[in-house]
Amino acid sequence: MNIGDQAPAFSLPDTSGEEHGPDGVTVVAFTCNHCPYALGWHDRLLQVARDYDGVTFLAVNPNDAERYPADSFDAMKQRVQADGGWPHPYLRDETQEVARAYGAQTTPDVFVLDADGRLRYRGAPDADHRDPAQNAVWLREALDAVVAGEDPARPQTEPVGCSVKWR
Repeated sequence: MNIGDQAPAFSLPDTSGEEHGPDGVTVVAFTCNHCPYALGWHDRLLQVARDYDGVTFLAVNPNDAERYPADSFDAMKQRVQADGGWPHPYLRDETQEVARAYGAQTTPDVFVLDADGRLRYRGAPDADHRDPAQNAVWLREALDAVVAGEDPARPQTEPVGCSVKWR
């Protein structure tokens, strides 16, 4: 998917079984339970979801749970419960169709869609998963622009993380 492309619509189950998909300005963050990069950015992504009222935030786990049991649906449920809940749904892409349609490469790999469902930003949340002071600045800059109806100054960065665990 390229910047400006219409993003594929989807509906995936969250850890309580409820279906979710893009709606309005949306962040689709491919992530997982075991990758140190995904875990390093985890709290920052949760905070972005809390800070942007009115933006749909969807965390999607596409990894092959047979080879990586830490990414199973049950493990996802346990993680959300252990955290006391998340401010956004944690979705399971069991077939990996959504990750393939989006061209997800890593966990995390973040996609920002405008209200018309067009891709406006794709890449990493910020420059360093080990530095909380980065505060997901690239994602926040993109969201600020998209919410204001503008194009992000930096529409694409290189996604950094563990590779998606394909079947």
